[in-house]
Amino acid sequence: MEVGMVVAAVFAVFTGFNDAGAQVGLGTRARGLPPLAALALLATAVAVAPLVVGTAVAATLDGRLVAYPGGDGRAGLYVGVAVAVAVTVGLGWRGLPTSLTLALVGGIAGAGTGGGGDVSWPVIASVLAAAAAAPVAGALIAGAACRLVRGLPHVGTAGIRLRWLHIAAFSAGCVAYGANDGQKVLAVYFATRDGTLHGAADLVPVLVLLGACFLAGGLAGLPRLAAGLGGMLTPTRTDTLVATELTGASVVLGTAALGSPVSMTQSLAGALIGTGLARGTRRVRWRGVLALGRAWLFTLPLAYGLAALANATIGALS
Repeated sequence: MEVGMVVAAVFAVFTGFNDAGAQVGLGTRARGLPPLAALALLATAVAVAPLVVGTAVAATLDGRLVAYPGGDGRAGLYVGVAVAVAVTVGLGWRGLPTSLTLALVGGIAGAGTGGGGDVSWPVIASVLAAAAAAPVAGALIAGAACRLVRGLPHVGTAGIRLRWLHIAAFSAGCVAYGANDGQKVLAVYFATRDGTLHGAADLVPVLVLLGACFLAGGLAGLPRLAAGLGGMLTPTRTDTLVATELTGASVVLGTAALGSPVSMTQSLAGALIGTGLARGTRRVRWRGVLALGRAWLFTLPLAYGLAALANATIGALS
């Protein structure tokens, strides 16, 4: 197996380990969706969604952030990926769970700067704007979604309808993740191949392999899934979970249509805050909100600076 494919596969494993916790951990807080089934559904979406909705987000991460002299940016990409993983692990170890997508964008851009590449600052600015808007949009939409879900006629059937709606909403969130946030895995593979693919015949086996690696990483992280994102921000119940999942899916699918990479974790966090506010400000665990906010604020600039320094140092020594 070529080096680039190994890098992409290892990154897919880490992405599954890091990302599945928020979405699967949240989705399994209600009855009716076992963790293994939820994780398998998410991994399947990572493999299938790009074939259905396209790869616009992967193209943004691969080719629009940095242009390298001569067109070969694989060395810079490897530095950016390594820094993104290190920043995500480092902040998580300090109790600041963060967005791997933000870390990857910062790492790729920083490696480009350190390696003499041409960084597209307008694209970086648009990514930052989308990252800032996603949780705000999630919070605003979730309040209305929460009221809508509460008005559904589910109480008379012992919550059976609501549980099915929860499974449908979680499935929509999985598709949204595969259409946007999950495409960072595919972007890494594209970059290792200099973007050379020849249609679905090339893409299908790659997506199957990367989806399997994502699943392996998620399985390794299963012990982390129990806490999830919900317990950190607000108490959850089935109706608020449905509203949160529907809101997160709509926000992330909307940004995917624009080709803008947005973290599902950020969208779900905003939606959780919105559903909490709909039940009163005391329902929101503001200490957790502040911890997430600090992590998001530091992630991209920290990854950018470390990657720029690392790639510049490598260039000076080579």
